[in-house]
Amino acid sequence: MTLTGGATGILFGGDYNPEQWSEEVWHDDIRLMRQAGVNTASVGIFAWSSIEPEEGRYEFGWLDRIIRLLHENDIGVILATPTASPPPWFSIAHPEGLPVTREGVRLTHGSRDTYNPASPAYRAAASGVARALAARYGAHPAIRAWHLHNEYGTVSYGPLVDAGFRVWLQKRYGDLTTLNRVWHTAFWSQGYGTWDEILSPQQTQYLPNPTQVLDFKRFTADLLLDCYREQIDIVHALSDAPVTTNFMLPTWLHYDSWAFGDASDFVSIDHYVDASGADGAAHAAFGADQARSFAHGRPWLLMEQAANTTQSGGRILAKEPGQALATSVQHVSRGAFGVLFFQWRAPYSGAEFFHSTMVPHIGEDSRIFREVTRLGELLRTLAELAIDPVGADGGQRKVNGARVAIAWEADAWWASETAGLPSDAFSFYRSTRRTHRALWYLGIICDFVHLDHDLSGYDVVLVPSQLLATDVQAASLRAFVEAGGQAVVWYFSGTFDGDLHVIPGGYSGAFADLLGVRIEELLPLAEGATVSLDDGRTASEWSERIELRGAQALVHYASGHATGLPAVTRHEVGAGSATYVSTELGDSGLSLLLTDVLARAGVEPDAPGAGAGLEAVRRYAGTDVYLFLINHDESARETTAVGTDILTGARHHGVVTLAPGAVLVLRETPSSVSNAEIDGREAMAQL
Repeated sequence: MTLTGGATGILFGGDYNPEQWSEEVWHDDIRLMRQAGVNTASVGIFAWSSIEPEEGRYEFGWLDRIIRLLHENDIGVILATPTASPPPWFSIAHPEGLPVTREGVRLTHGSRDTYNPASPAYRAAASGVARALAARYGAHPAIRAWHLHNEYGTVSYGPLVDAGFRVWLQKRYGDLTTLNRVWHTAFWSQGYGTWDEILSPQQTQYLPNPTQVLDFKRFTADLLLDCYREQIDIVHALSDAPVTTNFMLPTWLHYDSWAFGDASDFVSIDHYVDASGADGAAHAAFGADQARSFAHGRPWLLMEQAANTTQSGGRILAKEPGQALATSVQHVSRGAFGVLFFQWRAPYSGAEFFHSTMVPHIGEDSRIFREVTRLGELLRTLAELAIDPVGADGGQRKVNGARVAIAWEADAWWASETAGLPSDAFSFYRSTRRTHRALWYLGIICDFVHLDHDLSGYDVVLVPSQLLATDVQAASLRAFVEAGGQAVVWYFSGTFDGDLHVIPGGYSGAFADLLGVRIEELLPLAEGATVSLDDGRTASEWSERIELRGAQALVHYASGHATGLPAVTRHEVGAGSATYVSTELGDSGLSLLLTDVLARAGVEPDAPGAGAGLEAVRRYAGTDVYLFLINHDESARETTAVGTDILTGARHHGVVTLAPGAVLVLRETPSSVSNAEIDGREAMAQL
């Protein structure tokens, strides 16, 4: 299997909705796409009512014409199944196929994502339109790939979901005795005598059963994966083009991204940067590193991003000039084989008439379209970096060589949202993003990793806010440290086992032996409160009463209930060490800690002086090695590098100066890398 439709370079384009426009506009769109260098269009994502206006009656004429028009102009198609937006006829015929809220309210048609993933009628209708599309276009030469559904994530409740949840629970636990034990239903008189008594955790009087809620999130993730796999099987049977679905990153977690990535022929994401300047660049890197990680280091696709806006509260703000270009190059540097946007042309009406767009309401004579055209020109010069994500090269080689990893898993995020924890400030997402941001400002690229995975390819593994941990995960992290790795574990991590039961004998119990500590008491701080540390810094949110059991104290508390006790510890284990952070360090304290850990592991940026806005990322493509340099700083920055500028052909050997906003991509020569690096890359090529 390989990308089809004549893809020879980096994919560039976006979500295209021809069903919303006259055919006269189509021809103008084609003209502008060719002008901008667009080579790919995502088509049909929300077009169900235009494709199937009545149940079982399909109108493919318009779709035939637009696909043919795109193909004749060398623009490949990523064809979507439109199943995220069922048409009105479906909702009227099958009200049970509409989603039900946690409060028991059945939603009505009138927006997108109005479907119940547990409804047999919805599943049948979704399979029907997917099968019809795949049968008609499965062998069409314009089709590069299939985009199944859109941003899976609708969660529903009600009788159909309850029935599916019970079946899932019976498979998981086998009998009610086991379920009652794991859910600890003796608490608050929740013991179940029959399976039919169990409901999904809808709105109730007070706090719900924590393990029941966690299991429901696991069930919902599996349910959405089943929906996805149904369409995968249909399309694979009728088409040789690869399939994907767009992960909504990084705050959308209604499913297990690792499982969805494994089910896909290649990973694709939607990622909307939430800030400008260096912080926006750090956010872009966060999503890109996640996408590459869910693809296990292989190339991936940026399916959606914003060309000209960011969202801030209730306001739509304009991006800085050049930000979309720099962000796009960032994604390519971190493994993207395509850079697409939502959307191509701004609609004059509809719920998203002010959403970001490549062709704004004002038309081609605009700053936005000129920047889009400039990006198209730039991406054409980067064509040599293109790797087919499902071909031989894409399947055998990692595109980046990160030596640092951050632990990431769905269970940890879901568990952190449990009601009744000691502090509502505890946040898996905030902690992982903050850790990644600190690494980015230090100039370090990193992967995300599941602690069940093989950790031996990394020198540093960071575990922020992983509330629950299994015995397998604890053993995996210990083996990593004993073999010479540097691990850092943050407060409250490993306090619960995989069933969301507190591990007795001390908090953070899953990792306590590795960390060489015993956590006697949790001391969360009041909102806005801080504690002083004996290194002169302050910390917030959390503190703990720690007893050393083999570890040494690196930093102590200088105020608060834990005054004089350890705040940050380190335990030498085997050839490596495990550091424990029992509080929320400020930005400077976190940077100092990570700088020390990285130095112990011998991890440095991909170019001297990188960090604090100067981004340096080394990417591997085929047999070549490329160094991407992007200056997100407001001032000129310098580094040293050796290689050929693939945009201009100029040779660089020594000091390189980058103006604010500058982008430089160097094809490195053998003399610019050490023998150790060359040996490492040769080894990586065998992965």
